[in-house]
Amino acid sequence: MTVTLTDTVPPSATELLTGVLLGPEFRREHGFWQRLISTEPFRRPVGGTPQERLELAYDRLRVLNRSLDSGARLAADPRALAALHTWLGPVDPALTTVAGIHYNLFLGSLLDHECAGRRDLSDYLTLRRIGTFLCTEVAHGNNAAAMETTATYDRERDGFVLHTPNAGAQKFMPNTSPAGGAKSGLVAARLMADGSDHGVRLFLVPLTDEVEALPGIRVRPLPARMGSPVDHCLTSFDRLFVARDALLGSAVGAHEEFRTGPGDRRRRFMTSIGRVTPGRISMSACAAGSARATLAVAVRYGGHRMISGGRGTPPVPVNAHRTHHGPLASAMATVFAMSLLYRRAQERWEACTDEEGRADAARLVDVAKAWITWRAREVIVESRERCGAQALLENNGMTELVTGVEGAITAEGDNIALYAKAAGDMLFAAEPGREDTPVPYTGDLADPRHLRALLASVQDIWFARARERALRAPDADARGRWNAAAGHALRGVEAYAYRQAAEAYAEARAALPEGAARDRLGELERLFAVEWLARNSGDLLAAGLLNGAQVEALAEASEELIAAVAGHAPQLADAFALPEALLADWPIAGPGYADAYDDPEGSWNTAPADAR
Repeated sequence: MTVTLTDTVPPSATELLTGVLLGPEFRREHGFWQRLISTEPFRRPVGGTPQERLELAYDRLRVLNRSLDSGARLAADPRALAALHTWLGPVDPALTTVAGIHYNLFLGSLLDHECAGRRDLSDYLTLRRIGTFLCTEVAHGNNAAAMETTATYDRERDGFVLHTPNAGAQKFMPNTSPAGGAKSGLVAARLMADGSDHGVRLFLVPLTDEVEALPGIRVRPLPARMGSPVDHCLTSFDRLFVARDALLGSAVGAHEEFRTGPGDRRRRFMTSIGRVTPGRISMSACAAGSARATLAVAVRYGGHRMISGGRGTPPVPVNAHRTHHGPLASAMATVFAMSLLYRRAQERWEACTDEEGRADAARLVDVAKAWITWRAREVIVESRERCGAQALLENNGMTELVTGVEGAITAEGDNIALYAKAAGDMLFAAEPGREDTPVPYTGDLADPRHLRALLASVQDIWFARARERALRAPDADARGRWNAAAGHALRGVEAYAYRQAAEAYAEARAALPEGAARDRLGELERLFAVEWLARNSGDLLAAGLLNGAQVEALAEASEELIAAVAGHAPQLADAFALPEALLADWPIAGPGYADAYDDPEGSWNTAPADAR
């Protein structure tokens, strides 16, 4: 008998679907973080005050930093930063926040602005000093053009005087307390020299020692924020002098660099906040990771939470009911879409080198961040509700993620602001790479091409309505034109996000070999598209793109696809590749969840064996 040996075993359907979610290099990109969160320092603590949980977050940051071969390498790698957020998000939202600020906004900005070796980063790489980022001001929010913190050049001392002129100019929400250790920050301030405004630049400023804020700096804690505790503060400066080399990207003695020409101030500001785009990619990754975790727990719990099966029949798992598994099946289709859209946006951003392409890719990143974090909130809340009162308890992990996703919705640019900017850009502009092809009227709701064409039509309908409303407003009233169009234009941006996610689905399915994984992804792809089209069926019917029978068929197709997806939900949740150590921290993720409530002194444990 001859035995043929192969070097590799073909990947299972579950492994193929993990590759769809996390990328073909998921073991290399994600393995380190999966192993890290499985170690003892990252086990879920029992109870603890907000201050103790904050201290734990900074303790874990130091454990994380010691585990890295290079903090600088992490900061320079947007994919690694996104993977960090993917896995730390479900474990400890507070840790995720302070780690993202330190490695991306602070250390990443330093690396982006400085020539290699010019500045000693050892304090920040060893966490002798933790980095933070001070940009937003109380009164100005996303409106950086109105920033009032100043850094006035002092020619005699060859340095800058940082000053906060009023209450509205206080830096809002940076983690600037001494919690966790000494802090330094990158401060966005308006550079003033020789009476001229040279735009917003970044300055490296020591803020605290291990005990208190340094002289010239005032740090006040903000009221408690819902969710995971982070030391968010108000921070202000009282004519604080910093040396010339505090200015990022400066060359000592080169006073000419203060001169600004047309467009220079905006260009320099955009350079200063360049790390916001990788930050938005990381917010998408964090939201997708948290949604996957809560959905996996809900699927597991639904499988071992038993309820009455009816008179004379044995108990059944709650997942046996359409009212329970239906929302989870829809959430499964959404979670795959979120993960695929995040990867699509990330890959486009990485691939673009020219300025125009970069702007288009950045728009997709912005829209994806808003769409994904909003959808994550829906999935997390739905998953929480499907787990009932158990999921309201902190030990089961979901409440922290319910509130944590709210932070992601606002962080790195408020979602509505991101949608509004994209809507303004897209309203009268042709979409790059978009061909105006007619809907292939196959009428077959099982044809993914037909579904994608209808998705594109939904986008077109809303932007056409927005343009029509804008053109009816007086030309001289720019705000009136925008207000007339804004509601419909934002609906167009939402449809654009759904279409992009559907196209990502199609590309991922086409890349899979024939077999179970491709079949499962196809079911998810169709469910995702059909449910969105059903929500917009009235508009498609009015536009003549669907007929009455097709509208009714959408509802029937949705039910059939829900049944198909629900039947494979446990296997689909396994594709999330969540470490068992993480799931073990959440009692309701296991069949013995009631054991978490056992009472050693209860009568069932203390009575003699023969009396039990």
